[in-house]
Amino acid sequence: MRTYKLVMITRTVLLASLLTACSSTPYLDSRFGEAVNMAKAQQTINPEASQDMDPVTGIDGKAAKEGMDRYHESFKTPPSTAGILTIDVLGGGK
Repeated sequence: MRTYKLVMITRTVLLASLLTACSSTPYLDSRFGEAVNMAKAQQTINPEASQDMDPVTGIDGKAAKEGMDRYHESFKTPPSTAGILTIDVLGGGK
């Protein structure tokens, strides 16, 4: 009797899991994704920028490389903590 119950429970669970795999996709709102598309459109400054063949004006490559190198070097040494004011609220620091 106990094996019969176990077999029936196993069959029921298996059947239920197989039937859920056949369920249809939920109904999505017809305006689904509209907010994302609107946000992308608002963040695009110039939609035709890829068709502009004029060279970019601004900093030359050598100066840009040196600037980026200095920027990356600034992270190699930790910033000084000498001038930081700390307030001891819990009274643990003596």
